[in-house]
This record gives sequence, C-alpha cells and structure tokens, in this order.
Amino acid sequence: MDHRSETRSFLTSRRARLSPEQAGLPVYGGHRRVAGLRREEAAMLAGVSVDYYTRLERGNLSGVSESVLESLARALHLDDAEREHLYDLARQANASPRSTRRRPAQRIRTGVRHLLDAMTGAPAYVRNGRLDILAANDLGRAVFAPVFENTTGTPNMARFVFLDPASQTFYRDWDQLAEDAVALLRGEAGRDPYDRDLSALVGELSTRNDHFRTWWAAHNVRLHRTGVKRLHHPVVGDLTLAYESLDLTADQGLRLNAYSAEPGSPDRDALNLLASWAATADQHRISDRG
Repeated sequence: MDHRSETRSFLTSRRARLSPEQAGLPVYGGHRRVAGLRREEAAMLAGVSVDYYTRLERGNLSGVSESVLESLARALHLDDAEREHLYDLARQANASPRSTRRRPAQRIRTGVRHLLDAMTGAPAYVRNGRLDILAANDLGRAVFAPVFENTTGTPNMARFVFLDPASQTFYRDWDQLAEDAVALLRGEAGRDPYDRDLSALVGELSTRNDHFRTWWAAHNVRLHRTGVKRLHHPVVGDLTLAYESLDLTADQGLRLNAYSAEPGSPDRDALNLLASWAATADQHRISDRG
C-alpha cells in the first residue's frame, strides 16, 4: 500500500467532513468552493503555517513532532481511533527501512491455546489485524460455525462478511458490522502498510464487493474493544452476546475476542446448548478417528 497516498487521503477526508461551524470558526456569506474546512483554516486551527500543513496533507509526515500531531488531531476533531491511526501513519513515515521488513508468520503460543481451552463457558478466538482467526475454543467454533464452514485455509472474518451470502443472515446488524470490519482493516493498513497479505486481501475484497470498495474509500478507522454482537445462529436462533477484545501483549498484532451472555438469560441458555452440541460433535470426531 502507498503510505503517502494513505496519509494524504486520510487527512483530506477528515478536513472535508469538518464544517467551519463545527470547528468554531465564524461563517460569512458567499459560496465555499471546498467541502469542510479550507487548508488555511485547518492550518490556523493546528497552529502551523499553511505551507507546513500542505506538506503534511500531501502525505509527508517525516520528522513531524508529537506536539504537531496532537495539534492536528485537535484541529480536525479526531476521535481516539483516528488519532491512533494518525500516530501509526507518522511512525511508518519515520521508521527505518530495517523496521519495515515483513513480520514473521504469527503463531499461537501453547499458553494461549491452553487459555482458550480453559474458557469453556465463553466463546473465544484469537485473531490478527487482517481478521484471520488463528485459534478458537470449541464454543467459539460452535457459535461462529458459519465462519468456519465452506472455507479453505485460515478463516477470515472479512472474507466471510463480504464474500459469503450467509453472513447477512448470521449477522443481524450486517451493515454496521461490515463497515466496522473495513474500518479495522484500514487501521491495520496504517500500522503495517507493508503487509502483502493485507494488501492482497484488500485488493480481493475491493474487486469482488461494491460495499467494501465504497467503505474502504471513506478512510474511516475504528477501535474494537468492547460491544455487543447480535447473531442469528443456524442451531439456536437469535443470540445477543457482549464481547471484550483484548491485546495479547506478548504477541504483537494478536487479539483475544471473548463473548458472554447475561446469566439466566435465554442467550445464556442458548450458549449452554451450543456448548453441549460442541462437546457431542467433538466426541463424535474422536470416535471417528478411533
């Protein structure tokens, strides 16, 4: 991916969405030729010269100081995810060639697998920034069974969402979830623009899905830390699950996603049923191998 182009498009899109009124600037009569703020206005709000701001918006973040990044984030009203994305872009612009080499293949440590297996009452899986599911416990595989079905190789949440029609039945809030998936991939592109597998994934989804192509062009980024997923499971029907998404601090780029249901609720009963179903299926697999 072109790092300078990504920076240019991101900053331009953030400036275009911010009106003078939202920025606290006086508005005078007459037609404005640009959507949102002018470059001169953005530069004034950030406390930098127009020439320097123009350099930043052209994608050149090399040598930019933290204080300027903070001023820019405030001027453009960036939220936490957007601010983090801006810092990621700046880190890449100032990284040495040695530090931008391709990462080694991501592996799941034995201790993480044991942790997943110990979480018998909570569906859980580990994913990377490309939304590949690298490991899951039995209940996680049972709850997200449609994601694991009809796939070759490593299951990928984004491929399932945008290329498998079953996703629109499985995810009851498909539009929001799909837009969030694009925003997560956009954030990952800022953290690791040299990831060839990510570039290939984005190219594939952009070619094959109009929704993805439109949302990718919007340059939105989001954090994925906690929330609610509303599913329609093929075995137990509707499920509403809270989730927590946690960084595995010893494993760069990996996150543990775990889901839970309110105790005593129909959702909890459905999870218990799926746990029994998963255990039975696992016993059948062991018997078949024997």
